[in-house]
Amino acid sequence: MMHSRPYTLRPLAALLGALFILPLQHAAAQNTAQQEEGLKLYGGIGWGYDDNLLRVPDNRPAFQGKRSDRWRQTEVGVVYNKRISRQRVAVVAKASKVDFDFFKQLDYNGRDMQATWFWELGNKFEGQAGTLYDRSLSSYTDFFSEERNVRERRRQWFDAGWKMHPSWKLRTGFTRERYEYELLTQRWNNRTERAAELELLYTPRTRNSVGLVARRVKGEYPFRRPSSPGGLTDDFTQDELKVRVNWYATGSTTLQALGGYVRREQPSFGEGKTSGFNGRLNGFYQPRGKVTYNASVWREFAPIESSIVSYTLNRGASVGASWQATGKIKVDANAAYEQRAFEPRRAFAGSDSLEDSLRTASLRATWQVKRKIAVSAGWQHQSRSGSQTLNLGKFDANTVMVNANVLF
Repeated sequence: MMHSRPYTLRPLAALLGALFILPLQHAAAQNTAQQEEGLKLYGGIGWGYDDNLLRVPDNRPAFQGKRSDRWRQTEVGVVYNKRISRQRVAVVAKASKVDFDFFKQLDYNGRDMQATWFWELGNKFEGQAGTLYDRSLSSYTDFFSEERNVRERRRQWFDAGWKMHPSWKLRTGFTRERYEYELLTQRWNNRTERAAELELLYTPRTRNSVGLVARRVKGEYPFRRPSSPGGLTDDFTQDELKVRVNWYATGSTTLQALGGYVRREQPSFGEGKTSGFNGRLNGFYQPRGKVTYNASVWREFAPIESSIVSYTLNRGASVGASWQATGKIKVDANAAYEQRAFEPRRAFAGSDSLEDSLRTASLRATWQVKRKIAVSAGWQHQSRSGSQTLNLGKFDANTVMVNANVLF
């Protein structure tokens, strides 16, 4: 995964509808944990329906003659938050069970765990160290199958900052991330990514900041693809030199940007080298009323779980809004468009022109019944234009979800 983006599941990742619920509950638990210290228990139930669960293209027959399905989800977990002097420890651990009505072979038990230590040493050193593990069903957006494909992700990171001066800070970070897939036909996508970065950050009294970030990401794929010419590996090296900007344009408008030069080397039928501008711009507008707005544009390299494509260059934009209708009811709406340019692993007819696009839209309402009890309902639409050369057909899918959770 390219690390110019945050370590979060993006809307265009397009996981199954059931998985669309999980990050929302995880975030809610984390927010509550930051407000209250101690050990809390967490529980949740959810129901969902998807009219094209396995993202079957319009030009292909449905698996077993059926595209839609329903599922039920239950989960339990613990949330721990504790401050000891100037140190703070935050832990979220959760176990979930997802059962489908028709495609029973997809039933699975999920696991999520994240532990973070926010540390301070004296008045000049601070940072964090953490570990993350999650086990969930992988995306079917670019993977045509009815088999269960569970993906495990492990991540460890360490970040340290040195306040050299009231306005200057030197920061360094190290990350290791590992992906493993359950299906043998997807094990070629198993990989380990290691990243190291160094940033010099300037923050004047205005609170605006600008930083120069140097980063190197190395990816290692343990299994060779049978279709790769000459037994080439998918190992890659990516070097980045970017500028990071946080600008408080007005009292209600904030702009965040991270962009610059990126060079990626990964074997393919060509010279295997790509370079150019990569970046992301985020904007937030928070007027005094009950509605807040956000928008993003990006141009980034990204991995793709495919047998004939190495990676993609994605160009996209998104907009969103949040409406605090009452003290207990909040409504969120988001829409995104992304165009993907694929880099093939080998030459074939049409490999010089490979593109498609993804569109998503979502609407979610959350009712905070009590301080620790929340009920939410959501809808998500996803569509893909497809690429005939890659045999990725056009599809549309709609997902509806209802869930409830409690923290006690």
